[in-house]
Order: sequence, then structure tokens, then C-alpha cells
Amino acid sequence: MTTAPNPTGRANTRRSPEPVFWLLFSAGGMAAALLAPALLILFGVAIPLGWIPAPDHRQLHSVVRNPITVLVLIGLCVLALFHAAHRLRFLLQHGLRLGRARGPLAVSCYGAAAVGSVVAAYLLITA
Repeated sequence: MTTAPNPTGRANTRRSPEPVFWLLFSAGGMAAALLAPALLILFGVAIPLGWIPAPDHRQLHSVVRNPITVLVLIGLCVLALFHAAHRLRFLLQHGLRLGRARGPLAVSCYGAAAVGSVVAAYLLITA
């Protein structure tokens, strides 16, 4: 969509926020691919099977209360949620052919990711 030319002679163009969502999608995919398997193997396999000793509650709580750990976990949650929202949006638009509802789909998918991010951040900060 273009509008009237500005004083420099170039047309003003309205920029789409789409690159920001693609950035969050790719960053979320990368973060999930790097961090989630390590955490799942550590807490879902290695500790329950006794391959490594389980940390006691105080030790684990002190690690999770570290501000850097909280930031990393919030970042992982936010990026993974936006990655999932982007995948869901394009699945609904192109896979299920709901392209006519482009605006509401984008708002609902990314809105749900934003709400989930706020909830995750709140839970991690207040835990």
C-alpha cells in the first residue's frame, strides 16, 4: 500500500510487522532445538534413571532463583511460544485454507503467545 509522495519524492510505504514474527519464529526454533533436548534428557532421562545424582530441592531452587537462569528460562519460553504461534498460524492459513481470516488468525495466535509469555514470566519470577 503506498500513499502520497513525501517531500523527498519517494513514496511512503507501510511496513509489515511480518519480519519481526519470522525473527521470533527462527529464534524460537533455534532455542528450542538447542535447549529443550538438553533439559529433557537431563531431567526426563538421566536423573530419573540414576545416571547422575539428583540435586536436592534447595540446590535446584537456588539454581532456578538465579536471575540469569530466570532470564534464560523466560527467553526459552517466550521464543518457543512465538515459534509455536507462527507454525500454528501458517498451518491454519495454508494447511486448513483459512486464509480469509488472516488478521484474526494472526492476532489470536500471536496474542496467545504474548499472554503465555507473560504468564510464564510471572510464574518464573514469582516462583
